[in-house]
Amino acid sequence: MDELTKLFRKLTPKERKQLLEYSKQLGQSTNSFNVKKLKGSDFYRARKGRWRFIFHYVGKDIVIDSIRLRDEKTYKDI
Repeated sequence: MDELTKLFRKLTPKERKQLLEYSKQLGQSTNSFNVKKLKGSDFYRARKGRWRFIFHYVGKDIVIDSIRLRDEKTYKDI
């Protein structure tokens, strides 16, 4: 089972809906997110509330690699 499937199983329906909406917004435009390039990698992170989206660009498209709640281990595996 992949990481995103596990995450969605743990969330309440309200949180799932909110997270899906954030994902759609990120795919359309990164303007409403706090986006920064992660040091030493080709990945970026986008902050929206307590959620962290780890993604990279393929051409002009965004590929979301991970969605995590912010804690001490959020950026360790990247």
